[in-house]
Amino acid sequence: MKKSYLQFVVFFTFLLFSLACSQKGKKAKVILGDDTLTTGTIHISVDETFAPIIDSQIKVFMSQHPEAKIIPHYKPEAECIKDLLNDTTRMVIITRGLTENEIPFYQDTLSFVPMYGRLATDAVALITNNNCKDSLFSVAEIRSMLNGTTGYKYELVMDGLKATSTVRFLIDSVLKGQPLKGKVLAAQNSQGVIDYVASHPNALGFIGVSWIGNKEDSSQLSFQKKVKIAALQCSKCEEEIYVRPYQANIALKRYPLNRGIYYVLKENFAGLGKGFVNFLTHEKGQLIFRRGYLVPDRMALQIRKANVSE
Repeated sequence: MKKSYLQFVVFFTFLLFSLACSQKGKKAKVILGDDTLTTGTIHISVDETFAPIIDSQIKVFMSQHPEAKIIPHYKPEAECIKDLLNDTTRMVIITRGLTENEIPFYQDTLSFVPMYGRLATDAVALITNNNCKDSLFSVAEIRSMLNGTTGYKYELVMDGLKATSTVRFLIDSVLKGQPLKGKVLAAQNSQGVIDYVASHPNALGFIGVSWIGNKEDSSQLSFQKKVKIAALQCSKCEEEIYVRPYQANIALKRYPLNRGIYYVLKENFAGLGKGFVNFLTHEKGQLIFRRGYLVPDRMALQIRKANVSE
């Protein structure tokens, strides 16, 4: 009896020790830095299609907080998501939040779930060469070009054939999960899409609207001189109307190729990442999204009637 009792005590002690070690191993992998809400240096990964608008956000934020330095790394969306497991990456900005499957994964890996939320609404714009005769398209026509069943002879140009948010969006939202089968070419990035379409009359490009939507940005004005923005058939109109990805059309969901901009913050303390999120979700950051011709999701957007030709 004494021997059995002793064995039980040893086993129970070993079990408690194992559980303690297991819980200890579950501690957050994010190491507290010396940064605060408005000071320090952090690295973030950003979907390349949002480069112009996020550059503007960072520039204003750092001008208001001189002791803060945010270093962005622009890359395809899939690479940004991978960076969430990189100790040096504090935050990612992509076109979606975390999925139901990812939440328990990060809970198990980091011992906490990263914060995430929607910042604004973006759109995928269709651009054509300045000499292109066609400037009006329906989603059905775009789908037929993407799946290779169309009579159109256009080259479709994207910012890569895989791992990018634009490709994923078109496959999920336009092709409904079917693979790309049309004549699709891959440019290195959004700049490459614009350059290729500008020099090839039979090319159609897909690009984030923040690259070409801000008329206050001189570099984007030069982009608009290189290419034309096509109009797509309105998805919420009773009549057959074609609309371009202007702010009001995105806000009213008249333009059919809309998508969100999300942040995912891997920070379990009040650091610089949280400070930048606060900036993006409050008035100044939201106004920058609005000036960039995107639709801010955290503030009201006034839409007024005007006689504007599409």
